[in-house]
Formats: sequence, structure tokens, C-alpha cells
Amino acid sequence: MKRGRRWHHGLWLAALFLWAGCAQWPGGWITLIDGERGLANFVRSGDANWRAEGGAIVADRGSGMGGYLLTRESYADFELRAEFFAEAATNSGIFLRLSDPANITPLHGYEVNIYDDRPGPEYGTGAVVGFAPVPLPNPYRAGGRWNVLEIRAEGPLITVRLNGVRTVRLRDTRFAAGPVALQFGNGFDGRPGGLIRWRRLEIRRL
Repeated sequence: MKRGRRWHHGLWLAALFLWAGCAQWPGGWITLIDGERGLANFVRSGDANWRAEGGAIVADRGSGMGGYLLTRESYADFELRAEFFAEAATNSGIFLRLSDPANITPLHGYEVNIYDDRPGPEYGTGAVVGFAPVPLPNPYRAGGRWNVLEIRAEGPLITVRLNGVRTVRLRDTRFAAGPVALQFGNGFDGRPGGLIRWRRLEIRRL
């Protein structure tokens, strides 16, 4: 094979490898979800109907407690950025530093909530359930639009921003490291949960 052809073939293989898994960009950011690409970067838990559809990773149905997408790696100190679309009835969120990936609850990690219509609204959208409530009435709403969620976890300090506005900041040492999990949950009293779309998810270690 001529040198020029070998060079172009190498570029093609590099591009294929980049899109097949996690893409890493300058600054240490790793893209876990990019439109409909990224399901292979996660382990599924539960029975939510996660799928690639309409330019995003989507779920809108699941029995019992719904389901999760867990990262294949564990993270301690990191920054995370997510673009998502939710409905008012959506029960979703991002779990951080899960100490027991087989038990995904606020007793085993920090749950950054996306749930506009949550009973007990102090832990609705923008809160960290059981650790950092939002003010009432909750000024942070995600339903019916695309949103940007930013999370920074560094040592005992966790900061959450929704659409550029800080919702909560907490200091706690209970959970030090673990996988990140994206949630699809059912609604209150067994009602169906609203749709969640994850259009982009990026993470970098600190």
C-alpha cells in the first residue's frame, strides 16, 4: 500500500475508533452520549426501554422502579455536563458516586433530581435528594424544554447548576467514588413516568 493510502486508511480507522466508544476532547472531556451514539458506554439496570431515537438516548416506559444507565467506570472528583429534555411528570436524575451499583437509591449515592412534579417538592428538580433541598416554591423547572445540567463533585463539595443557575451546593463525605447513573423512573403511586431524552453527556476527571 502506498504511503498516502496508508495515511488515509489510518485516519479512517482512528475516526471509526473515536465514534465507536467514548470520544475524548481537549481539556480531558470525555463524551459518553452524543445524539443517538453512546448506549454502549453504559451498563443497563432495571427494565426501562432505553433506546436511540430522534437524536438522543430515550426512555419513556418501565415497570417497577424503572431503570438506569450506569457508567462502566467509577468517578470520584469530576465535572459533568448533560443536555436533556424532560416533561413535567418525568422522574429522572443523575446519581453520583454510587457505593453499591446494585442498589441505586439516595442511600447509596447522591441523586441530582429531575422531577418537576415530585411529591415533597423540596427535593424536586435541582435538588440532591436527602442532602440539599431547593427553596419552595421550587423556581427550577425542566419540563417541556431542553436543559443543560452541570455537576461538579470535588472532595466533599458538590455543586449543581441548571441552565447556568446554581440550584444547590452541599458539603458531605458519605460517598467518595462510584459509577454515575442516568435514571428513568415511574411516577408517584405507580403512575407512568414522563419521557426523558439525553442528547449529550460529557464528563472529565478533576
